[in-house]
Amino acid sequence: MLSALQSPRSLSRFPLFHSSKPFLFHSSSHALSYASRTDQSTTTTSSSTSSPPQSQILTTRHSLLSRQLTATEVAESYLARLRLTEPQLNSFLHVSDSVLREAQDLDRRIANNEEVGPLAGVLVGVKDNLCTSDLPSTGGSRILEGYQPPFDATAVKRVKELGGIVVGKTNMDEFGMGSTTEGSAFQVTANPWDISRVPGGSSGGSAAAVSARQCMVSLGSDTGGSVRQPASFCGVVGLKPTYGRVSRFGLMAYASSLDVVGCFGSSVADAGILLHAISGHDRFDATTSKQDVPDFASHFAPASSLESKPLKGLRIGLIRETVEDGVESGVVSAIRAAALHFEELGCSVNEVSLPSFSLGLAAYYILASSESSSNLSRYDGIRYGKQVFADELSSLYGDSRAEGFGSEVKMRILMGTYALSAGYYDAYYKRAQQVRTIIRNSFKEALNQNDVLISPAAPSPAYKIGEKKNDPLAMYAGDIMTVNVNLAGLPALVLPCGFVEGGSAGLPVGLQMIGSAFCEGELLRVGHIFEQTLENCNFVPPIVADNSA
Repeated sequence: MLSALQSPRSLSRFPLFHSSKPFLFHSSSHALSYASRTDQSTTTTSSSTSSPPQSQILTTRHSLLSRQLTATEVAESYLARLRLTEPQLNSFLHVSDSVLREAQDLDRRIANNEEVGPLAGVLVGVKDNLCTSDLPSTGGSRILEGYQPPFDATAVKRVKELGGIVVGKTNMDEFGMGSTTEGSAFQVTANPWDISRVPGGSSGGSAAAVSARQCMVSLGSDTGGSVRQPASFCGVVGLKPTYGRVSRFGLMAYASSLDVVGCFGSSVADAGILLHAISGHDRFDATTSKQDVPDFASHFAPASSLESKPLKGLRIGLIRETVEDGVESGVVSAIRAAALHFEELGCSVNEVSLPSFSLGLAAYYILASSESSSNLSRYDGIRYGKQVFADELSSLYGDSRAEGFGSEVKMRILMGTYALSAGYYDAYYKRAQQVRTIIRNSFKEALNQNDVLISPAAPSPAYKIGEKKNDPLAMYAGDIMTVNVNLAGLPALVLPCGFVEGGSAGLPVGLQMIGSAFCEGELLRVGHIFEQTLENCNFVPPIVADNSA
């Protein structure tokens, strides 16, 4: 069966650590020179002065087409950094052995003046619940240990078609069920800002990889905040698109009415360019929208061309319930400072109340658990998954699932099955759907009065590894800022806006911006201007500065 295939944690495809032969991608100053040049500064304290973050995608494209650098040099520099930082971070479950080969092929095409795609030479990390035909895809679970799909997820396929190079598969909480990446069946990922802290979850590996500059951008998935919360914890940009903007084909289903494929980048521009690459209707996913995909890059104006009040007339609504009790004071201060910055840019900022906001957490966990209990029934040791030998079919099913699933997944399956059972359906699942409608309507009303809503992306900065592992209710409460957006199916952008005390250089705080359905372009425009005009904040973690010095 599947157990004969490659182990998920095996990195033999790319010898990162121990090898009897010299490591091909040496960590000399030449190998790291490109990454050092593209990082605007290696100082990490919040009091440092720094230039605004630049698009790694556009910088790379310009360098390649102007022959300043080769794709091979770019790939070597990122792989060298990955080799240096991966033993501390554990961002990746699998690393591709074809990165250099693809980069060399791209160099030949450029030398022959052939047309190359907009993502040519861009190093992309892919969350392990997105199917890849050339790498294992385990969803962070033992039950899919060694499973290698025969196809690429649509989002991955589109990245490859546009010239992107997949570096590897990033670590995650098992099947997306978790907020710390401690729920992975294989390893715990650390936060690049402080390796004693979690990177968030469930897309913690993807966020940590971008934050540590192990890749330029990455793909994640967001069911209740799994892109946005890790982006906040790791000090990167995270973009959750409108439900239906990006195909879910090839994404391992957790909660089908909530799941979306999202993007990570070190700048708003990179997140927007990646979103444009993967968006659009897909005949393999009936829930994808047929709306035209705008050119998000056209929304990005350079800082030098901005007027003194570039966002004049924009109406910003600060959600009052997200800056009240239960949110750490340092986070509230950072968000209020961001609101003041919006006012300096010409916006009118007012507090808005969403009385249904507090209802979202309970409704989300009922709905998500209910859908997962159905979606995960396919992993039975017969159709999918690791098979445990048994004399009877019922024992085979039970033993395969008992050994293959982790404790968090089992708990959510039980919760969902209970909520859908006869006698309890109306009390739980039906009522949660009614709450979902109330939440959707409250967002619609608020966005009729405001162009953008803002809130923290999480009630706290990154916390210590193990701090909440044995307190699931406290961990679930951390999703309060993000789950409502999934219930309403709206787009949201998270970008770093400040720091709180913690670690050696402070811990980043993420600002969440919420827009109307299919208005990602406006969120990206506003976020880009905010990012380009934010002063005295440089979101490059210590692990990058230490290895670039």
